[in-house]
Amino acid sequence: MIKKADVGGLQGVVLQTYWICSGIDEDGNEGVFSGATPFSMDDVSPEDFIPYEDLTEADVLGWIEAVVVGDYWDHVAQQIAKQIDAKKNPVIEVNEGEFPWSTPVE
Repeated sequence: MIKKADVGGLQGVVLQTYWICSGIDEDGNEGVFSGATPFSMDDVSPEDFIPYEDLTEADVLGWIEAVVVGDYWDHVAQQIAKQIDAKKNPVIEVNEGEFPWSTPVE
């Protein structure tokens, strides 16, 4: 999803994006991360402005990648890896009454 508005005489300025990044391991286990990236109006230059109807996916992904760098990108990758690991090595919750030493509950 994209939020856009008319700002300072420019029409269709992208104000924020909502995106999903996914990763998959060699066994087909997938993890996903949902993010939102706002853009500062201070970064909108009339000379470099691309009209909304002329935007490409590559344009918008480039903007997101310029913001989502360093530690935050590492965080995204770690969250995806955690989800994949949880699928490969699931944790099973055992309730009281289901312990090996418990009396069966009727």
